[in-house]
Amino acid sequence: MLKSSIPFKETNYFSNIICDYLEVDPNLQKFFNRFPTLENFKFQLEEKQQHFSSEKREILVNRLKHQYQTVENSILTKNNIDLLADSKTFTVVTGHQLSLFTGPLYFWYKIISVINLCQKLSEEYPSYNFVPVYWMATEDHDFAEINHFRFEGKLIQWNRDSSGAVGHLPLDGLKEVAEVFSAHFNGNNNSKKLKELFEKSYLEHSNLTEAMRYLVNELFGEQGLVIVDGDDKGLKKLFVPNLINEIETGFSERYVINTNRKLEEVSQEYKIQVNPREINLFYVRENYRDRIVQIENKFSAIDSDWSWTEKELKSEMEEYPERFSPNVILRPLYQEVILPNLCYIGGGGELAYWLQLKEMFESQQVPFPVLLLRNSALLITEKQSSKLQKLDIKLNELFLPQSEFKTLLAKKYSKINIDFSQQKNYLKSQFKTLYDLAEQTDKSFIGAVAAQEKKQLNGLDHLEKRLLKAQKRKLADKLDKAMDLKNQLFPNGSLQERVSNFSEFYQEYGHDFKNQLLENLYPLHQEFLIIEF
Repeated sequence: MLKSSIPFKETNYFSNIICDYLEVDPNLQKFFNRFPTLENFKFQLEEKQQHFSSEKREILVNRLKHQYQTVENSILTKNNIDLLADSKTFTVVTGHQLSLFTGPLYFWYKIISVINLCQKLSEEYPSYNFVPVYWMATEDHDFAEINHFRFEGKLIQWNRDSSGAVGHLPLDGLKEVAEVFSAHFNGNNNSKKLKELFEKSYLEHSNLTEAMRYLVNELFGEQGLVIVDGDDKGLKKLFVPNLINEIETGFSERYVINTNRKLEEVSQEYKIQVNPREINLFYVRENYRDRIVQIENKFSAIDSDWSWTEKELKSEMEEYPERFSPNVILRPLYQEVILPNLCYIGGGGELAYWLQLKEMFESQQVPFPVLLLRNSALLITEKQSSKLQKLDIKLNELFLPQSEFKTLLAKKYSKINIDFSQQKNYLKSQFKTLYDLAEQTDKSFIGAVAAQEKKQLNGLDHLEKRLLKAQKRKLADKLDKAMDLKNQLFPNGSLQERVSNFSEFYQEYGHDFKNQLLENLYPLHQEFLIIEF
């Protein structure tokens, strides 16, 4: 097992705002609370402790025990749920959709990041307790984003009609998916375990929420992971004051728009991830989840017959809080209201929209959590590592765009020098003499000299490109092998973690796959990891 890393900025896969955040750019500091260092967590837990009541803890523990009634959880997870009643217990959270069989690899990196950070915080602050939490996005309604995963490049997809919150979806059609998936296995013991895990998760439960809870508990229960479903009446009751405030004042739109303007003032290169609506809530009923809008003095759920006066809507919120679902703007606030949370761990896109929310949090007097970029990694098998050595490919070169990568290797493999920089520099030195001569004689001659210099430099560029093209043809076999290897590690030009599913690595390495990730993913080491098995 070999491990190395490169700065996120040098991968060329992370946005300007995230790279600036990792460098603690002073211009960004007003958009976050505390940067993720071990020292800063002391101040974060002291602040959260003051703002999270024992009553909330009691409700949280009771609702989690209710949610876990159908799951045989580990002793460590049971203990962690009980510990949440203690005022010295805090959470570290990551959230994710209910992606089929966990979806892309980065789901694992998120979960292991929260587990490992809790372990590190426990070592640093032994008088406190730290609980890793996975927030299931059960209320999401974008089925197309979660209904598939890839196994060794093959698309495994669940096709069915979908409406409303995905967590409520029955699991019709997944028996056929299980058969398609298992047909690709190599038949070893690890693939048999994968087949059993998939079938137990999706063929022995009634809806997607139950299936995902079972699956993630099976994968990470022994590490004490606690799974939270926010689609819970008891938990949403805690959020009712914020729901009513949203209807009365529209606070989320006002503060987020103001923050977006300030972010654009810092840099026009910062992409605004989410834009708020006038009301950032959905109304949820059976097979229905859609926006609440206000038209004059009436509120309604779009494309439905449900409508209310303001008084009626508030009354419904008080009586049926489970019918109201926060969108991407308000979900983070809901999470921080109901959990004694210190830190949110997410991907680059997630952290970018969290940076839009601090002012909104302050308006609700809710502590803004530490934001930590999840671990990212490139996993390289022993066979792939051997090929990299034979092809003389350095690890950092793999992150180059396809065309640059191919050009670099063509120049490296070529037995003749394709780089005409020396000739260009010599030509420029010759023209310098002509420029000096023009200055001494007739300055109108300078334009003619410049035109001739440009023409000859362009000629050298043209010759260099033709020579490079000819060498690429000559070296085609070796370059094709290199490009094939790069495509294995960066499928379709994307990061491996955004495409590949854990199952193809589990089939090869079994339980050791998770153990190696737990051992090597250190969340406060803010660089992109390369792990060679």
